[in-house]
Amino acid sequence: MANSKSNVSEKNYFDIPVWRRYTLTIEEAAGYYHIGEGKLRMLIDQNPHEDFYVMNGNRALIKREKFERYLDQATAV
Repeated sequence: MANSKSNVSEKNYFDIPVWRRYTLTIEEAAGYYHIGEGKLRMLIDQNPHEDFYVMNGNRALIKREKFERYLDQATAV
């Protein structure tokens, strides 16, 4: 008998809305927060000890809720 695909749909990462994700890529965060990709990368470089991002290999991922708290306390970005 041939393998048949089940009708159960798998949850894909892109099925999860951006406002529910734990981490965002730089590109997603730039669109979500209306901050340029270059500015986000600069914030990461200038704040190496902040906990609003995590490195996955050489890719920086923004921790959404912690970055929102960082923005709430910032007077300028």
